[in-house]
Amino acid sequence: MPVTTFTERLQPTQSIHRTGEEAAAAGRALREHIPRSAHALLAPPDRDPLEILQQQNATRLPELVPLRLGRMASSPFAFYRGAAALMAFDLAADTTTGLEVVACGDAHISNFGLYASPERTLVFDLNDFDEAAIAPWEWDLKRLVTSVVIAAQENAYAPKDVRAVALAAAAAYRKGMRELAALPVLQRYHYRADIDRALVAAKRRRDGVFAVLSRAVKQAQRRTADRYLEKVSELDASGRRRLIENPPLLTRVTPEQEAIVEDLMVAYQATLPLDVAILLGQFAIDDVARRVVGVGSVGTRCFIVVLRDHSGGSIILQVKEAPPSVLNSHGRMPVPTRTRADGVLEALHGSEGQRVVGSQRVLQAVSDPFLGHFSANGRDYYVRQFRDQKGSIEAIGLALPEFIAYVEACGVMLARAHAQSAPAPTIAGYLGGSDALDRAVVDWSLGYAERSAVDHERLRSAIARGQVEAVAGI
Repeated sequence: MPVTTFTERLQPTQSIHRTGEEAAAAGRALREHIPRSAHALLAPPDRDPLEILQQQNATRLPELVPLRLGRMASSPFAFYRGAAALMAFDLAADTTTGLEVVACGDAHISNFGLYASPERTLVFDLNDFDEAAIAPWEWDLKRLVTSVVIAAQENAYAPKDVRAVALAAAAAYRKGMRELAALPVLQRYHYRADIDRALVAAKRRRDGVFAVLSRAVKQAQRRTADRYLEKVSELDASGRRRLIENPPLLTRVTPEQEAIVEDLMVAYQATLPLDVAILLGQFAIDDVARRVVGVGSVGTRCFIVVLRDHSGGSIILQVKEAPPSVLNSHGRMPVPTRTRADGVLEALHGSEGQRVVGSQRVLQAVSDPFLGHFSANGRDYYVRQFRDQKGSIEAIGLALPEFIAYVEACGVMLARAHAQSAPAPTIAGYLGGSDALDRAVVDWSLGYAERSAVDHERLRSAIARGQVEAVAGI
C-alpha cells in the first residue's frame, strides 16, 4: 500500500462530490473496479501465528506472558479476542475499497457494552480502542462478523444458524451505514443508543431481549467505584483506602512507583478539559496497584489509581499502556506524517495514548470525560475511569434470538462509529441495498474462523509440548 498523506487518506468526501448523492454514486461506481464479491476472497496465510504472538510478548511484562497465553488457549473465542495482531497481518493481504475511516481495530462482539454517559444515562457502544487507527472500514466489519461466527459456533448453533446470525450482523452494519449516511452530518454525530429506550422497546415486544438487557443494566448499575472498593480494599490506620493484593491479578506498587504516578497525574491533568481538570484537582491519591486486564492486553502495563475527595467520596482511574496499534504494526497501515498544522492528525497521532483517546472520542457517541493521556520512560499511556457503571452482554451462552438481536446492535453501532468519518456516504453507496456485500463478508468470515481455529490448536499444541509456557485458569 503506497504511503499517502493524512489529507489524502481522509479527504472529506463532500469536498470532492458536492452532494451526498454524488458521493453515493462514486461508491456505486467503485463496484466496477472492486466488486463486492471480491471481499469473499481470503488470501492464503503467510505467517507463523506463534512467532507473531511472541513478537508482541517481547515488549510485555515477562511474568504475565504465560497468563496471556493461558487465557488465549482457553477457547477458540478467547484466542480470537487475543489475536488482533494475527488478523491485522492477514487483512493486509486482502482486497479493500481504499476508503478509510477512523477504525476501531478490534471490533469483536465482546468489545461492545454499556457504560454511563456524562449525563449519567446508560448507553451501548464500542468500548475498546487500544488498536484504533486510520484503516479500511472493511477490516472492522470482518473483525466483527468473524467474531459472530466463532461465538455462534461456540454456542453450538446449527451451521445454517451460524451463517444466519453472521448475515444478520453484516446486514445491520450495511443498513445502519446507509441510514446514517443519509442523515445530515450533525444528526449522524448525535445518534446514540440509549438503553432506556431500548428497554422500553424490548418490553413492548415481549421477547427474551428484555430479560438479557435488564440483567446487563443491573450489572452495570452495580459496577461502581464504591462497590468495587468495598470488595478489594480496606482502610488503614490513617484512614486511607488501601487495595488488597491478589497476585498476579492485583499487585500493590512500591512507594517509589506511587510517587512517580502522582507526578505523572499532573501531566495527565493537562490533557483534560478545564472543568474536569479542576474537578480532579480536588481529589488526592489513596493507593495505586498494577492490574491484569482482558485477554489480548495481558502483559501490557496497567494500573488502577484510587482517589478520594475531602468528604470520602472515591473515583478510580485506570492507567493503561498504549503500544502501537496492530493496524499499523501488523496491518502495515502507514502512520500519517505528523504535522503541527493538522489539528486532526495531532489529536490522533501525537502519541499512542493520544491516538487511543482521540479515536475513542471519534468512535463513541459519548465518551468518558476523564479520558486523557501522558508519556513516561519511553512508553505512552491513556487514562479513563474504572468501574463507572460499565456492563456487558455475555454473548457466549445466549439463546439464538437474543444473540441475533445483540449482534445486530453491534453492527449498527459499528456503522455509527464509521459514519463519523468523511467517506461514509461513499461507503454507503458501495454497500448498496442488496445483500451482496453481506454474503461476501460472511463467506470470508467463515473461512477466517476456520483459520483461527487452526491457529488456536497450534497454540494449544505448543503449550502441550512445552514449547511455550502458559498458565491456565487465572
